[in-house]
Amino acid sequence: MSKTNQDKAAIALHYDGKTPGKAPTIIAKGHGDLADEIIQLAKEHGILVHEDEELTKLLKQMELGDQIPKELYLLIAELIAFSYVLQGKFPEHWENIHERIDLKT
Repeated sequence: MSKTNQDKAAIALHYDGKTPGKAPTIIAKGHGDLADEIIQLAKEHGILVHEDEELTKLLKQMELGDQIPKELYLLIAELIAFSYVLQGKFPEHWENIHERIDLKT
């Protein structure tokens, strides 16, 4: 069974990392054509898009403005950290001690 455009969903999270104790917040969500628009806008603004059907199922049960639940903190933190690495961003004083990340590219 193939998915139709109406089955497509997109959830956008915002995390500024500057407010202690504040978790990522749902700032946009939509289905079908609106999901396509959310994804397109994200890409146009250089925001990385992660596709995960199970995570989307969980997040689309939430309302706009909701912070993600504590049960998702580790997963979302790993996605944010990985997106930073993909963009060549590293924490201050970070050292590539295992030399697993090629910093030359």
